[in-house]
Parts: sequence; C-alpha cells; structure tokens
Amino acid sequence: MLLTKINYIFNVYHHNNNGDFMNNFNKELLAMLNKGTCSFTCIKYIKDILLDNNYQELKETETWKLQAGKYFVIRNDASLIAFNIKKNFKEHFNIVCTHSDTPSFMIKLNPEFYENGYLKLNVVPYGGILNYGFMDRPLGIAGRIITKNKETLQREIIDLEADVAVIPSIAIHQKASANTNLDLNPEVDLMPIISLKKDYSLRKLIEDKLNIKNIFDFDLYLYNRDQAKIINNEFILSPRIDNLSCTYAALKAFINNTQDNINVLAVFNSEEIGSNTYEGADSNFLIDVLKRICGTLEIDLSEILANSFIISADNTHAKHPNHIDLADHTNTPELDEGVLIIKEVDGTTNSITASIFKNICEQNKIPYSYYTSRNDFATGSTQAGASLKHLSINSLDIGMAMLAMHSGVETLGLNDTYTLYQALNKFYQANYYFKDHKIIFSSNQKNTDN
Repeated sequence: MLLTKINYIFNVYHHNNNGDFMNNFNKELLAMLNKGTCSFTCIKYIKDILLDNNYQELKETETWKLQAGKYFVIRNDASLIAFNIKKNFKEHFNIVCTHSDTPSFMIKLNPEFYENGYLKLNVVPYGGILNYGFMDRPLGIAGRIITKNKETLQREIIDLEADVAVIPSIAIHQKASANTNLDLNPEVDLMPIISLKKDYSLRKLIEDKLNIKNIFDFDLYLYNRDQAKIINNEFILSPRIDNLSCTYAALKAFINNTQDNINVLAVFNSEEIGSNTYEGADSNFLIDVLKRICGTLEIDLSEILANSFIISADNTHAKHPNHIDLADHTNTPELDEGVLIIKEVDGTTNSITASIFKNICEQNKIPYSYYTSRNDFATGSTQAGASLKHLSINSLDIGMAMLAMHSGVETLGLNDTYTLYQALNKFYQANYYFKDHKIIFSSNQKNTDN
C-alpha cells in the first residue's frame, strides 16, 4: 500500500542501564530493516521520522533562509541530507554518511514475458548480489511510480506489501552439481515467476492494489519479504542489514543530538552501483548543501571544512565461522567486537582521523576493532571516498562486521548496532580543533548516553 505516516517517534532516552533502551532500540532497528525495502521507501521512512521530530523540509528549488533549527532536504526521492543549527553554533561540521540502497533486482520496462507456461518478470540484478541468496524467497515490489493526468505528472513512493514473485531454484534431483557448482546465469536462472496466467499484468496489479490509474513510468525493485528477527538473543537475521543497520544507528544518533556543532546526516542512494548518480555520494548533493548552509549563515566554507570531519558508516565482513582462510592475518574481527575502523589502501582513513575517533571511543569506553581485507580480495568504495571528489575534509571509514553480505538474508551481531550508535552519538557531541601539529579536544564534551 502507499506508505503512510510513521506512527511513532524516535524518542530521546535518558537511562542508567541498557534494559528498556536496548529493547526499544532493537525493535526500531528491526522495523527499519522491514520497512526500508528500497532506497525510495527507506528515505520516505526517514523523512517521516524527521518530521515527527520537528525537522523542517527544505527544497533545493527554493531559497533557504536558515536560522537556529532542524532541517532536511531530499534529492530525487532517494537521498536525504539533514542538519542541525544551534543559535550559538560552532563553525564545525560533524558529518556522518550512510546509504539507502541495498542489493536487489530492478524491474525492467515492459517487464512481463510468458515462457514455458509461466509469466515471468524481466529483471536485472541491482548491485553485487549473492545470487543464490535470493532464490526460493517471497519477493515483494517497492519503489517509485509516475502517473500522468492530462498535463500533470505525479510521483508516488509505493510498497505493495505483498508476496508477488519467487525465483525458483532447480531441485537437487535435476541438477546433481548444484551442491558443488552453482553457476547461475542472471538472464536465465534469476528471472522470477509471478503468475501462471498469460495475460497477468504487473501494471494492473499495482493499479488495482493501490487504487491508482495511469502509470506512466516507474523505478521498481523486487525485495526479499522475509522479516527481520533476533536469533538466540545474539544475532540479527534480516534482509538489508547492509546498510540499513548503519543508517539506523546514524539516524538515531543524529536525532538525539543538537549540539553546538553543525551536525549533518547524509543518506545517499546508489552506493551499491558506484554512487555515480544525480543523488549519489559522487554527486554535488553534499557540497551544494554545505555551500548553502555557509552562504546563509555567512561563514567561510573553506575554513569550516578544514575544521570538520566526515565519517562513512558502512558494513564489512566478519570472520567466517567455517572459513578462516577468508580473513586477514590480523584485522578481521568476529561479530559483536565493536565498531570497526576500516583502513584500506584505497580508503579514506588515515592515522589522524583514526586517532580522533579512537580517542572518542576510549574516552567513552566504547569498544572498537580494526578491519582490513585480505590482499587478494577487492575492497568496496565508501560514501566518504566518493564525496571527497567534491570537497576536501578530514575523513574516516567505519562499520560493523557481518556475515553473508549481499545475500537475501544477512547476519549481524545483536549488540553491534547499538555500539555503533553510541560511537556516532559521541562523535556528534565531540568538540575538537586543529592547531599547529595538535588536535585539541574541548573539555565540555557532554557525557550522556542518549
């Protein structure tokens, strides 16, 4: 159905122990994993939470007249940047960036084709999916549709919230090599079936189910409808852990902080396909927003960037329980070993930015580990790395350890998202400045856990 307004607010919690807070924290995490079914629904979900927390939406097509307050702006329905400005603001950006998109299947135009007695959908893998992880699972449809009424085009963010398709695997009786050589052709083996009826129409299904007419175009995705769950009170098993878990931690930390720093949250689309889109991290979206903030507040952009910091929060690989051969010799942690400082030869982390973050963690007794990949494995890009093509700023790559990345269902340690939240919470509170060869931390950093 059309996404409706979220009925609950991300509350600011003040607590002396983790009991009630952790229960609520993980319930909200599971809700976001279930609701953020594509980049469009993820950003719609975040938008509703920000509105419930008294953030004001700005439009790129309008003039901004900023003063003390809480704001956000959305580009192309799929990326969002939010920021806080206090009355006595410090000329300092603390920025956290994550991404809203997840590996899935994009539905092609003219999607239906009838073959071998089944009506199928013509799809293309979006991002580097683990192919077999999406087979034999209930698949839903979410995304954006454009309707046309005379000379007016209207866009809607949708989620059918129903099981509508499946990609069937081949039975072991029919393919004995399936357990030893699962070589899947995305043009043949990964086409989902949606009906036995030859005249079944995806367009009509959407129009009838949502009570809308005149679909003119669309950006639609298949997604796994398995629900997020907690296993044995130790693991989270869910679709879309990469990267909605980091996005949730960052959003929670951002909302719970309105410090004197100008805090910024950037949630970008398109990370899984290289970030090179109108709204991706490798666009002018972030630098445009920062320029407009500085122009309205009459502060110098270059000076404030030199005193600012950007963190890219994205997940990486845990030590695999059955394959130690996949781990780096010294820097591949297990699940629930804390926030990971990711330092790759092509990443953005350096000793200065790592030291600032480590100092924040150690001051607040937040566990952290290091991560580097094996030399014979390729490493992924980060949102900060893409953003640095457009602005020069101190940068750091962090994340959480997980298993089965880019599968239809992924696994995360139960406590890691909360640990990441704590670290980002303290980062948003941190006051520091660069002087000569020193990094000096202000003594007025608040010591709260909310």
